[in-house]
Amino acid sequence: MARTHDRASESLAGSSDVTSIGAIDAGGKDPLSEVLRTVKLTGALFFLVDATSPWGVEVPHARTFAPIILPGAQHVVSYHIALKGAGYASIPGTAPVRFEAGDIVVFPHADPYAMLSDPGQASKMTPEAALDFFRAMAAGKLPFVIEEGGGGPERAQFVCGFLGCDVRPFNPLLGMLPRLLHMPRTAGARSDLLERLIDLTLAETQIRNPGGESIRLGLSELIFIEVIRRYVATRGAEATGWLAGLRDPTVGRALGLLHENPAAAWTLDALAGRIGMSRSVLAERFARLVGYPPMQYLTNWRMQLAARQLSDGRKKVAEIGREVGYESEAAFSRTFKRIAGLPPAAWRSRRSESIGP
Repeated sequence: MARTHDRASESLAGSSDVTSIGAIDAGGKDPLSEVLRTVKLTGALFFLVDATSPWGVEVPHARTFAPIILPGAQHVVSYHIALKGAGYASIPGTAPVRFEAGDIVVFPHADPYAMLSDPGQASKMTPEAALDFFRAMAAGKLPFVIEEGGGGPERAQFVCGFLGCDVRPFNPLLGMLPRLLHMPRTAGARSDLLERLIDLTLAETQIRNPGGESIRLGLSELIFIEVIRRYVATRGAEATGWLAGLRDPTVGRALGLLHENPAAAWTLDALAGRIGMSRSVLAERFARLVGYPPMQYLTNWRMQLAARQLSDGRKKVAEIGREVGYESEAAFSRTFKRIAGLPPAAWRSRRSESIGP
């Protein structure tokens, strides 16, 4: 499908609905948009569940259905936005989390999970039945609205989005998200961009125009981006991780500069000089928030950029190496193998085989 989010994510990043991110305000590239584009965020499935009590759905590990809904994807993320009613979400080894209308639940790490009307109830859907559902949905044999449950008086509605993306060799966004991300609706929240995107998606389902599925999948990508931006905006000052780094004025500026020109001959001194901070303070603050020293982060990001070029094009390995900052093909190949686990040529070959003709 068309890369809807490539253009739209940049415009979303400037929306007044979400707290500003330091790297954007300070100038330079928008790291969040760069990461979302480079890891190939792609809508796979998007539908609405209309459930009556008692209801329950169990979803197996994403590796079992990823080849069905998005062949060639390294990873599948699922998210759910409650429109009406309430329920419980859980993953193995954790206590169920109650969600209500307006809440958002994200499963970033492909874990098996359950969405239930009652935490003690068992789902009637077997793993085999779940895979059959995904096959039918991916083949376009099911409607956008899926009815579920026993016909009782309590009703719940939630939209379900499934998206593919790359996780190897480096996806800084997913690595910083919890296994189950639950974002309660903010009390008294006014109508915002997320609600408008959902309304637009639901309105699109009422129109049987050609291209409707592509539009819905594109909107599902934008909804997920807005969910992540909302998560960034709601994190406390004590939070750490890549997303926290985006909000920090100093680290956000450093991330913006590295993403703006990743092939430059960056050193810690040069980066600190551009920001107007001592190298020791920048190194400590960056590593504490992001989880990597600045130059290690840059190396990881360069390898992600190279991995996408290896997968998507036919450029020579040496040319790709130069484009991400390596004059020596041997040095680039050694670094890529250390980070990705495979030499560049082997990575390209394996990705071509997984995607197919």
